[in-house]
Amino acid sequence: MNYRKKTLEEIPQELTSIWSCTSDGCNGWMRDNFAFDYTPVCPLCSASMEKGTKMLPLLVNNNGNIKDLKKGVNIQNS
Repeated sequence: MNYRKKTLEEIPQELTSIWSCTSDGCNGWMRDNFAFDYTPVCPLCSASMEKGTKMLPLLVNNNGNIKDLKKGVNIQNS
């Protein structure tokens, strides 16, 4: 009956730059390469965030540098 047991593949991890919430009661954090601002605010409690590092599973962001994208939508009159 051991044929159903699957071996788990080890997920590669790396030291990743993150932003952590500075509020004592909040556990919010986000990866730096997924943040929209150069100094983001916490999406959970709107407090300021500080830069740090954390060992996380490898995750690739194919959108490039999100911080350089234009904010908003241009509306053109015809």
